[in-house]
Amino acid sequence: MNSLANSLGTTATNPSFPLHTISVLVRNQPGVLVRVALVFARRGYNIESLVVSGDPVNANFSRMTITCSGDPETLEQIIKQVAKLVDVVHAIDHTGQSAVETEIALIKIKANLDERTVILQTAEHYAAKVVDCSASSLILRVTGASEKLDSFISLLRPFGVVELVRSGKVLMTRGPEAT
Repeated sequence: MNSLANSLGTTATNPSFPLHTISVLVRNQPGVLVRVALVFARRGYNIESLVVSGDPVNANFSRMTITCSGDPETLEQIIKQVAKLVDVVHAIDHTGQSAVETEIALIKIKANLDERTVILQTAEHYAAKVVDCSASSLILRVTGASEKLDSFISLLRPFGVVELVRSGKVLMTRGPEAT
């Protein structure tokens, strides 16, 4: 993943294609992540972000949330190929569906005493929390839509971003059915 492109909210592979969010339910087996990633790689698709989490209800399964961009016809073929893998239960492109999407970022910024008021006011506006504070820096945690994080990060850049870590997008469809 190109972290600079991700932090700017653009894609490293081709900015003319929209981002797609794909949910893949898989069995917890060694090598599943590699096999899924290889399907994307063989088609020349770059995975912008990838989040894998175990299912708290059934430990035999995990959910992968994959964000990528590229040609829609190729993506459709990739999803079909992923769905055919032995340990994949289903793979769904949620782009355009009604879903709740969020991600989290930790941002370490230089913060002189005279700049902290402006930084903290900006953080409050974005509902960010200060999770660590030193004499010369702050670590802020912010959650929300990718666009919100992009905007917040761009406002903090003039203060000096020392380090930035983003989780990647997680998603859950609205309504009573499982994602």
